[in-house]
Amino acid sequence: MNLSGFILENIEPIVQEWESFARTLKTPGKELDSEALRDHAAIMLRTIAADLKTRQSPQEQIDKSRGQGPPGDDSAAESHAITRLLSGFTLDQVVSEFRALRASVTSLWMRESAPDSTSKVDDLIRFNEAIDQALAISIARYAAAVQSSRDIFLGILGHDLRTPLSAILLGADVLLRTDSLGERATKIASRIYSSVNRANQIVGDLLDFTRSQLGPGIPVIRSQVDIAPVFNRIIEECRTVHPEADIVCNSIDSAVGHFDTARLEQAFSNLVGNAIQHGDGHSPVTVTLAVSQRELRFSVHNWGAAIKDEIIPTLFKPMARYSSEASVNHGPCASLGLGLFISSEIATAHDGGIEVKSDTGSGTEFVVRLPLDVGGSISREFC
Repeated sequence: MNLSGFILENIEPIVQEWESFARTLKTPGKELDSEALRDHAAIMLRTIAADLKTRQSPQEQIDKSRGQGPPGDDSAAESHAITRLLSGFTLDQVVSEFRALRASVTSLWMRESAPDSTSKVDDLIRFNEAIDQALAISIARYAAAVQSSRDIFLGILGHDLRTPLSAILLGADVLLRTDSLGERATKIASRIYSSVNRANQIVGDLLDFTRSQLGPGIPVIRSQVDIAPVFNRIIEECRTVHPEADIVCNSIDSAVGHFDTARLEQAFSNLVGNAIQHGDGHSPVTVTLAVSQRELRFSVHNWGAAIKDEIIPTLFKPMARYSSEASVNHGPCASLGLGLFISSEIATAHDGGIEVKSDTGSGTEFVVRLPLDVGGSISREFC
């Protein structure tokens, strides 16, 4: 008997072994009943049996082994992943179910079928390919659902934290403006204000990250503005926040273009703060604003350890430069590692981009290039 026919004739004992194995997996919440444990096993087995009956050319087999097989009925494998996720199964446990199913079918068939090595090998190859395909579909669906729920959670968390943080920030600001407050109380209020302000920035980063993951990107609203005064104000704020840093500023008198001022403030501040945080601590950080050929050029240069070539492609990915050590050592300067990612998203939303060059001899330089004009329109909203 070929493997396809064996599976169809023995679905019940195979599914029973699936259920018995699934029952051994410990998950939070109440114990699942038989129907829940069996889930989509029978449907997936019938799909696999149908696949085994389908003729397959040598080239199709090669393509399938590389994960490039023709699309099939993936709904059962996808639904299985979602139901297991909702039932508290970890990804490792979902994978172990498929591993157990593979072992169960193989061992039962090898015990009951007549010895025919050629057909057995061919059927086993096809069966393993089908199991691997179903497993890959389940893993992808499980991972996508986890990522989506995580992004939604971060969005809700960031949104709900804004109100209490704003109330604390307002209260600290009122206390700082009170003349009768003593020296010690003023110092405490100042610390509360700076700490909550920092927490507010982190929440803002979380919200921007969530927007970029769930939507088309970070929204920007452009208007015609001279960005040079904005640039100078950001540099002065960075000097106030980082009094120990030597920030050298090179700027032009005017840089008029179509920009979202608040977003560029955010990007400039992130890049300057990043240069200070990762610089050598005693060499200057040089910040330059220039205009050439209808393009705004903002650059930040610092000295220090060069960024390794293999790391540069990942710099603008979320959390790429985050480390628990940095969180402890840098205190209020620590971040979630989202600054470069958000800066890159802001540049992209302005139809521009960020480049980075780094080596021991010339230091590290981040360069933001943004077009001054937007297709001839004065104002444009991205949402």
